[in-house]
Amino acid sequence: MKHPDERTVLIAGATGLVGSELLDLLLADPLVARVHSLVRRPTVRTEQKLTEHLVDFGNLAAVAIGAPFAEAYCCLGTTMRAAGSREGFRRVDFDYVVAFARLALRLGAGSLTLISSLGADPESRSFYLRTKGEVERELIALGVPSLGIVRPSLLLGHRQETRWGERIGEVVLRAASPLLAGRLARYRPVHARTVARAMVHAGCAREPGVRVVESDEIQRLGAERP
Repeated sequence: MKHPDERTVLIAGATGLVGSELLDLLLADPLVARVHSLVRRPTVRTEQKLTEHLVDFGNLAAVAIGAPFAEAYCCLGTTMRAAGSREGFRRVDFDYVVAFARLALRLGAGSLTLISSLGADPESRSFYLRTKGEVERELIALGVPSLGIVRPSLLLGHRQETRWGERIGEVVLRAASPLLAGRLARYRPVHARTVARAMVHAGCAREPGVRVVESDEIQRLGAERP
């Protein structure tokens, strides 16, 4: 028999750096009854309360899942190198994210938590940050009852692919972290596991309206609990 506090959760992007950490947290949470993960291809995960759905992210409107969801988490994202073009990058980081948000709303999710980026701004000169800002603006316009936007700085953690630009930035920011205080604290690199914990914290809270969690607050929300 399901406990009244147990939740059913929807996630997209669970194979990525933050998404894999988030999936681990959700599956280990005794109050999460089931996790529905949208994937492009099957993974090796076999946990009993995990259900994977093979989907075409370009056609999420066709996805049919019966259970109502307490929370939805979006960790979809790519790089310009992997996408191959600005159009390919925008397809993943804007089109797919917006489509997932619409699906979550259709499936009755009480909250949606999105991983975005430090500096996201729809008016930014940076194509990357402008895209992140535009998708935030679009999700706000959709009227999600409880929307959490998590904006981490440079992410730390084990990646399947080597990104030399990020590795160099990681070394520099790690060395400079002790000097990054006050308003500069948001620029400290943050581990993917910490971001995942902060996302769960924001999603579980289900605060009405929009909550933006900047990178310095991520460090606080995502701190290891005793």
